[in-house]
Amino acid sequence: MRTLVIASQKGGVGKTTLAGHLSVLAEQNKNGPVALIDTDPQGSLASWWNERSAETPIFASVSIANLNEHLRELERCGVKLAIIDTPPAVTTTIKMVIAVADLVLIPTRPSPHDLRAVGSTVEMVESANKPMIFVINGAAARARITGEAAIALSQHGTVAPVTIYQRTDFAASMIDGRTVQEIDPRSRSAGEIKELWKYVFKKLRK
Repeated sequence: MRTLVIASQKGGVGKTTLAGHLSVLAEQNKNGPVALIDTDPQGSLASWWNERSAETPIFASVSIANLNEHLRELERCGVKLAIIDTPPAVTTTIKMVIAVADLVLIPTRPSPHDLRAVGSTVEMVESANKPMIFVINGAAARARITGEAAIALSQHGTVAPVTIYQRTDFAASMIDGRTVQEIDPRSRSAGEIKELWKYVFKKLRK
């Protein structure tokens, strides 16, 4: 089993949206079974999953104190991929979750404030000696700052070669427990998520 952790100290960067979308695409690509884990007290990922009518991915309620044992149990039950959403703060919880990661995905919006907030997350990942990937999320079309953000992030680590652009279909899909690829698989948003998952999956398999 592989464990993908989506982490960022900054709130509002799209961690929950990416967790839901990547989990569904992994299932569609036969890379599952996938288990979603929500460690954010706000429970946004759990709320989204509760609205879903599809049977996959599954949702796993875990205790952070016994996270390793819960993950071993999921693996014994045949889960191939665990995707863990984290709270938007530098907490003991995030450190414990990063410790079990095979890969940490750090979503970042292309704004000066978001880029400044990346450092503390990077420090936690590096101190745990875990591989990480940045993904620029919620970018505005044709905005110069998107390219500048990619250059700035590349000073800290690997930036995914796929940018996720700001579109209303992402927010709309999360309301009823679906994803953009389930609503319109031919949409640009669906294409971006598909490319991002292909890249993340390659990194997870290494």
